[in-house]
Amino acid sequence: MYKRYFLPSKRSFFILGPRGTGKTTWLKKEYKKAIFYDLLNPSMYLKLHRNPELFRQEISALPKNSIIIIDEVQKLPIFLDDIHHFLAQKDNKKQFILSGSSARKLKRTSANLLAGRASQKFFYPLVYAEHQIDKWEDILRFGTLPESLNLKTIKQKIEFLEAYSLTYLREEIQQEAVVKNISSFSHFLDVASLCNAQIINMSSLAKDAGVARTTVMGYFQALEDSLIGSWLFTWRKKTRVKAIAHPKFFFFDTGVVQTLAGRVRESIQNQDRGFLLETYLLHELKTWNQIHNWGAKIRFWKTHYNSEIDFIIEIKNRKVGIELKSSQIWKKEFGKYLKKAKEEKFIDRAIGVYLGDKNLKADFLDVYTLKNFLKILEKNSLY
Repeated sequence: MYKRYFLPSKRSFFILGPRGTGKTTWLKKEYKKAIFYDLLNPSMYLKLHRNPELFRQEISALPKNSIIIIDEVQKLPIFLDDIHHFLAQKDNKKQFILSGSSARKLKRTSANLLAGRASQKFFYPLVYAEHQIDKWEDILRFGTLPESLNLKTIKQKIEFLEAYSLTYLREEIQQEAVVKNISSFSHFLDVASLCNAQIINMSSLAKDAGVARTTVMGYFQALEDSLIGSWLFTWRKKTRVKAIAHPKFFFFDTGVVQTLAGRVRESIQNQDRGFLLETYLLHELKTWNQIHNWGAKIRFWKTHYNSEIDFIIEIKNRKVGIELKSSQIWKKEFGKYLKKAKEEKFIDRAIGVYLGDKNLKADFLDVYTLKNFLKILEKNSLY
């Protein structure tokens, strides 16, 4: 079992993350004495679905300091009203931990809880500090879901990822009533995965997917609500050089992206490596942003003249620019836009990251190997 760096709240909280990230395993390890409601268990789900009043009766009978875990709480969102009832009591000492792999129903029904009675935390796939694997080609190809990392052979990893993509990403999203036409949605997934980590033009993608623009927008919302992907927005600077406004969309795991794109059965192509590397690094940045409680804004910057910085992190009143390269050799020209940004003082620190084996130093730029940069994130030394 992997050591996870996830930091729980002492209050009641949501723990949200895609299926397979290890939420249930972690909860059972950390809260061995908790009362556990597993809504993926058919018998438990049916029992409570048929008699929802039973849930409140059972919770009322528990000792005051009980910890109650409801796994996949979005399956029965009606329980959120009961949980709110208990949390609103002045003498309440019970802690509720609400696990979920879809934020859609929670957004619609849990406004009172999210307004302050229960905090919200995200559970991500494994980061380098947890898995300690620096075979980057394997990480980019098969991702860092715990099950994928645990499997020994390439064949097993491929079978797992293909089953995951079929049964979860396609069928379960449809079961959530988000998507009515599974064939259309499946084709959209194929097209969207090929655009991973790239600037998204909704109209163009809708044309490629053969559906209306509004339908594509709804599909992206379904992916975001199901925690399968997220947007990376542009950083805006007051300048005469106009930045591109369209955001990028990133899937949550590189192995899932490769599978959806139909590429997991082959070695990574050179034209894909950079996008996969960005996907993985964004995952690390988002995870450590939560663990270290940075409260950082993560953006990218690109102009119509193709000046680009992969990530700009606004953290503690400082801005850190990061340029990521899939090359094993760092070339001087890789840092030209970081240099310009540093000279114009719209970033405070410039960092280069590459797949070489030695750290490097320039007057304005710190260049790290990917492994060493991930250790910097772990040590909270980014800024």
